[in-house]
Amino acid sequence: MSATKSGFRTGRRNVLLGGGGLLLATLWPSASPRADEGMLVEDATAPFAPNAFIRITPDNRITLILPNIEMGQGIYTSSVMLIAEELGVDLAQVEMEAAPPGTAQITGGSTSIMTEWMPLRQAGAAARTVLVQAAAQRWGVKPEDCAVGSAIITHGPSGRTLTFGDVAAAAAKLPIPKEPPLKSAADYRLIGKAQHRLDSQIKVTGKAVFGIDVHVPGQKIGTVAACPVVGGTLRAFDHDAAMAVRGVLAVLVTDTKDAVCVVGEHYWAAHKGLQALRPVWTTGANADVSTQTIYDQLHEGLKGPAIVPSPKGDAEAVIAKSHSHYSAVYQQPLLAHATMEPINCTVHVRPDGCDVWTGTQVADRAQETAADITGLPKEKITIHSQYIGGGFGRRLEHEYVTQSVQFAKQVRYPLKIVWSREEDITKDRYRPAYVDEVTAGLDEKGRVTAMKHRIVGPAVVARWDPPELTKEGYDEDLSVATLITPYSYDAYRLEFARREAPGVVTAWWRGVGGTRGLFVVEGFIDELAERAGTDKVAYRRELAAGNTRAVVVLDRVAKEAGWDTPVPQGRARGVALQFAFGSFMATVAEIEMPSPDTVIIHRVTAVVDCGQVINPDQVISQIEGGLIFGFSAALYNEITLENGRVQESNFNTWRVMRMNEAPRRIDVHLMDSKKEPGGIGEVGTAAAAPALANAMAAAQGHRYRTLPLLSPRNLEKEAAR
Repeated sequence: MSATKSGFRTGRRNVLLGGGGLLLATLWPSASPRADEGMLVEDATAPFAPNAFIRITPDNRITLILPNIEMGQGIYTSSVMLIAEELGVDLAQVEMEAAPPGTAQITGGSTSIMTEWMPLRQAGAAARTVLVQAAAQRWGVKPEDCAVGSAIITHGPSGRTLTFGDVAAAAAKLPIPKEPPLKSAADYRLIGKAQHRLDSQIKVTGKAVFGIDVHVPGQKIGTVAACPVVGGTLRAFDHDAAMAVRGVLAVLVTDTKDAVCVVGEHYWAAHKGLQALRPVWTTGANADVSTQTIYDQLHEGLKGPAIVPSPKGDAEAVIAKSHSHYSAVYQQPLLAHATMEPINCTVHVRPDGCDVWTGTQVADRAQETAADITGLPKEKITIHSQYIGGGFGRRLEHEYVTQSVQFAKQVRYPLKIVWSREEDITKDRYRPAYVDEVTAGLDEKGRVTAMKHRIVGPAVVARWDPPELTKEGYDEDLSVATLITPYSYDAYRLEFARREAPGVVTAWWRGVGGTRGLFVVEGFIDELAERAGTDKVAYRRELAAGNTRAVVVLDRVAKEAGWDTPVPQGRARGVALQFAFGSFMATVAEIEMPSPDTVIIHRVTAVVDCGQVINPDQVISQIEGGLIFGFSAALYNEITLENGRVQESNFNTWRVMRMNEAPRRIDVHLMDSKKEPGGIGEVGTAAAAPALANAMAAAQGHRYRTLPLLSPRNLEKEAAR
């Protein structure tokens, strides 16, 4: 892990909370909604602020400052539940505020609940402890004779009551306990109980403020065209034609001359002005890059030197001595994020400060880049964090903030930049393409004696957070679902041959390591079971025999999905087992393929052990949504390049699963567990491709090793059979 300029360590899967200290007198303004208004909460005058997460005013107004950003995953509700459980308040009594840069943690990698589980509960418990002490001192009674509920402190023997607000000022003068006692699971009122999301009403009624909804008095609207080839620069444009469009105010160019912005009184004027501008580009060294260029480079990496992290035994020697061995090669494409809300950022640069309104998963980095560009001190940069209309790792990037500040510093008014859908997809930062080769040594019964796995592709962390790359050059995100797995082998060798794709910038996605690794490993395990003539659930059970939680979810999903019952005529089932993001899950997909290019997903059954469940409804929703997101990618999605230019540009060429294509039924079963929580946001997405590919293989009688599953390459092979 590494330290940023702000002093916080930023490893994507090892992020830390910035909590624990007292809130300062002045907080950054935030853009988190009040439960009824969807408006800003900007009150830093509360006398009681025992830690970085809680403020209470004398009128009993309770504000919880949340260290993660809400982008559809429901983290605001779950975080509030953790604090409220220990604080002793009802969810309806709480207002929410996004933490400012410097105290906000990075939101990504399905880590939010894992990292917040202890700190947020401790924050609530510490606050409750001193509030009760303050009330007890006022009454002259013992704290242990007092109870808390709904932000009211009650003295049991006398029945006297005080609100939190009544004792807030007195509580602020008391020392904060470092290790306050926490509730036992048996006493939970909120945790583990289904709760409606706190942001549902404002989203349904349109009151929630997303980045694209921001309106600052006096703002103008800009839209952008960047060079369609990475590394290219602007050569010429028709300034006069753009300025002649009614409502156009300015034409701006970035410092690096790789993008141009037309500013208008409204978006339509800016859009029409950009069309009239007709920019001409010098495309540079990547002008000849194609999809095939990238895949050729990856396949070449299957031979030659590689990094070998954490080998177990001598897998190559064991494989050589085994009864037999078996190998398979898998290929996965570049993927866009294609979030519902396209990239946007509003910036107002002034001599004395800079305000940035945007949805970001990395508020600190947004603040830092604005400071670098404007030359202002960091404390003069105010980040207003907005709701995000889908992140999936895209807002772990901040280049759009950099670009927006470069444009905004050229004008005096607040400038709201909105990318078109075409710009959003063609200038995305993509989930990398990978090629994997897996080889297993097998005994005479087809059981694994050793495993060797080579991954060829980029190391995302090398660009995103270089110190996180190991000294050997390994990206540990690639260990998810490869080194980190439910299975146990006597000998195992993972190899990584790094190949950075030309012509694109690669980035995080909804489960880079887990999603890419699970497709390969679970597909290969399925193939081994088939070669051994063994039931695919039974084969996995034997490999995972030393992992009780994995075996339990596997057996449960087999029961719930009717694995041992005959499949209805024309249908087939596929199974996948995983341990990723701190959670165990087993999945069975039941499908029908009336033709090689048509997949009907009749039913998906998932059993999840994510440790202590915070909000069951939200866990189920995340699995359902993650599966559908993953099925879309698995069936249809691939970013392709010709002459250095991305070919997919909108939802007519970037296909998203339609309602009629979604699974007819998804059943999610949650295991009862009191272990510490695991992550859940990426778990469903990771399961989708392997479960579906294994079901398709059962239906068609041949393996699917290339994504997307309905790609022209796969369909051409099918036609040639």
